[in-house]
Amino acid sequence: MLAQLLRRIILTQIFIGAGLGYYVCAQGADSWVLPLGFALGLPLFSMACSSFYSATLSRSGGAWAPWLRAVAGEFFAGSVIFLLRQPWVFKAPVLMPAHGDGGQKIPVVLVHGFLCNHRIWSDVAQALRAQGHSVMAVNLEPVFGSIEGYPAIIEAAVQQACTQSQCTRVVLVGHSMGGIAIRAWIRSYGSARAAGVVTLGSPHQGTRMARGAWSLNAQQMAWRSSWLKSLAASETDAVRALFRIAITAQDNIVFPQRAQVLPGIEATVFEGIGHLQMCLAHPVIEWVVAQAQHINQQEARP
Repeated sequence: MLAQLLRRIILTQIFIGAGLGYYVCAQGADSWVLPLGFALGLPLFSMACSSFYSATLSRSGGAWAPWLRAVAGEFFAGSVIFLLRQPWVFKAPVLMPAHGDGGQKIPVVLVHGFLCNHRIWSDVAQALRAQGHSVMAVNLEPVFGSIEGYPAIIEAAVQQACTQSQCTRVVLVGHSMGGIAIRAWIRSYGSARAAGVVTLGSPHQGTRMARGAWSLNAQQMAWRSSWLKSLAASETDAVRALFRIAITAQDNIVFPQRAQVLPGIEATVFEGIGHLQMCLAHPVIEWVVAQAQHINQQEARP
């Protein structure tokens, strides 16, 4: 379980940080606050290093200001998601009912990406529920397994969302690997229950970040991998017409950034936003809600 793995990593960093702080104190420093500062600071320092390294590796030119905003935004998003939200999951996700006053709308199934769980969607889910959508998020496990194993998890979520909301179709929203897992679900179970698909920062053509990856799902997402080519070959124009794609020009995980599209689909491009940050940034969340509302309107037409 990802949450347990993240808790162990955080606790290890805290103990190492406290040990470093204690060592500094033992050399003659007169502040015993140092062990606490080192303990709390090491996880944040690790997150800052990770954000800066991935942003530097993926930088594709252009203005520096959006890139710097994306680096800062990704550090904040990573800290919130990996330190405050995802490690502290102890229960399986459940269908969250709508709490808006706009009437019942088509349910939404949220599918997270690599090394994430359903807590990455907290802000998106709240915004969707406020607009009348019930929301069902998933946890894709095993964490380092094949993407081929994830469609069954998505299928169970779709069935639950349809049954409890008494709807026949859903909107599916995927971040990063989640968008690829949704495409794999369509290949396995068909598109009849998909009213629309929204993807955020998904490696539709693969990412160079996955070069040399050891986990199977990361290998499947490598730049122009044979697995992705096989997935694309299974899709028709009608299936691709279901998709709405958003990317960020400063994506620090999925790159080349502007190549992450499907044939015949024009992507919405956000500037100055990092990869994880897409799930927290207000402009992106507003765009997701707008897409869900548009799909709902299409469903409501006779």
